[in-house]
Amino acid sequence: MYKANRRHLQPLLISNIQDLPEKHRERLEQSWAGVFYRETFCRLKEEPFAVLYEGLPSRPNIPVNVLVGLETLKAGFGWSDEELYDHYVFDLQVRYALGYRDLKDGEFDVRTLYNFRRRLSQYNQAQGVNLLERAFEDITDQQIQALQVKTGWQRMDSTQIASNIMDMSRLQLLVEAIQRLYRMLSEADQQRYAPEFAAYLSQSARQFAYHLKGKEATHRSIQQVGESIWVMLSKLQAGYGNEAAFQVLQRFFDDNFHVTEQSVTAKLNEEIEAGCLQSCDDLEATFRRKAEKEYKGYVANVSESCDPSNPCQLITLVQVAPNVAEDSDLMQAALPVLKQRTGLEKLNTDGGYGSPDLDQALHSLQVEHIPTAIKGRQPDPAKLGLAAYAIQVDAQGLPTQLTCPHGQVGPVRLGAKKSAFLADFDPRVCQNCPFHLAGQCRAKPGKRDPHYHLDFNLHETQVARRRQAKDQQKHSGHNLRAAVEATMRSIKHAFPGGKLPVRGLFRMTSMMIASALMCNVRSILRFLQAQRKLEKSSRAGQPSASSHVFDPILAALSTLLCRLSYHWVSFSC
Repeated sequence: MYKANRRHLQPLLISNIQDLPEKHRERLEQSWAGVFYRETFCRLKEEPFAVLYEGLPSRPNIPVNVLVGLETLKAGFGWSDEELYDHYVFDLQVRYALGYRDLKDGEFDVRTLYNFRRRLSQYNQAQGVNLLERAFEDITDQQIQALQVKTGWQRMDSTQIASNIMDMSRLQLLVEAIQRLYRMLSEADQQRYAPEFAAYLSQSARQFAYHLKGKEATHRSIQQVGESIWVMLSKLQAGYGNEAAFQVLQRFFDDNFHVTEQSVTAKLNEEIEAGCLQSCDDLEATFRRKAEKEYKGYVANVSESCDPSNPCQLITLVQVAPNVAEDSDLMQAALPVLKQRTGLEKLNTDGGYGSPDLDQALHSLQVEHIPTAIKGRQPDPAKLGLAAYAIQVDAQGLPTQLTCPHGQVGPVRLGAKKSAFLADFDPRVCQNCPFHLAGQCRAKPGKRDPHYHLDFNLHETQVARRRQAKDQQKHSGHNLRAAVEATMRSIKHAFPGGKLPVRGLFRMTSMMIASALMCNVRSILRFLQAQRKLEKSSRAGQPSASSHVFDPILAALSTLLCRLSYHWVSFSC
């Protein structure tokens, strides 16, 4: 039965926290634990999680804000479940962050966490809703409003993350899938089909592949394994076609072999698609080669505020997808959410974000894209590219007018070819233009029309506008995108080598969201520490006799009002 947790809003008169000396209590409140309690724990709305529990009269649930808080701390500090539980039981800061003021309160078994994760996953599968993602967005929106963070200007970046899977070769994966299928069979069928499986059961998949030397021997073995799998699948289809182990082996077979009516042929390595299965335990992880490195797993795409006038910068959105997903596709999916939630107007990215469809989405949502580089071939410096012209577009993003570097304005009309445009310029001006005389201008006179024409298409227009935004940002001397690299490091710092201790898209997404939530807590903590240091130095510069008398009283009143305000915000939410 679901029950909201309001107990933490009633501070205890006698507790372990009250036993601390005053200066230690103050230090605790100003530490990350106090910021976590006020900025995350108290802002979490528990009601959306009520759908995870039965409405029948029964024992109340362990508080949702405690369970979500534990998930956040696990990701933020990189703890295992055992370490997390030990910190929950014995660590005073963790207890304080989760609203407990006494060590004897809040007892529950660690299996409660496992059940909570299972409910979250099942609800996501049934309804397509990640409740942790919604909680992150709601908490972040409250933090943005309370701290008056401007979110019209943001930056975005992506990073590769790996799930908790073994790095296995094609042959190892095939043998492992065969062994798992055999273990799933009934005892009678294990004896019945023992001859088909015998060659793959005497040793582990790693040992099976270890004795093969050279690419040719490995490829021959893959061919033999494929022929055996083909026989197994045909014999077991009727009785086990709906079993997970059978379907995994079927997918491995489809990824690695060509099938004709009479034969099976192993695919070459270069024929294997990037979306092929990478593990028997993680069916959504994919393969990608980027910057001469190979990755197996997922990609995380993160958006963060970057307005220079902000007191601190907060992560606003986290996306996780199989790593074959393109940056431009992730950005296009994020734009409507960011526009609706945060009023996005400008977005700084690296050169990996760019496509014709993305340009259309940016224009329709009136978001300015400022990349640090442009994908594709670089323009010839000896010629005037389209980016050298001032381009005016209409409401649909179609060009209506070009202004050349010499200052001549040319109206734009549709060309003869589909999606082609022509800009017409006065020949009298063009003939005396220094750019034309130097052979730098692309505009050429028509065969029947004396006007000089510059032909281009819509894609060139979009690329040129991105290049103009890039150059303008470069000349301004401010690279607001660069700091997102530190954010990406922070969000992955708790996971050595960027490898998360979980598998599957949902769990990977949930852990990255929890890590981002903790990154925001740390960002707010740094802001508050800097603010306190500034206030302290300001008071030190203007001493007064009365201030020493009333400072303790004012500090106590300030702390009390702060607690009451946070309690009221949490209760009203």
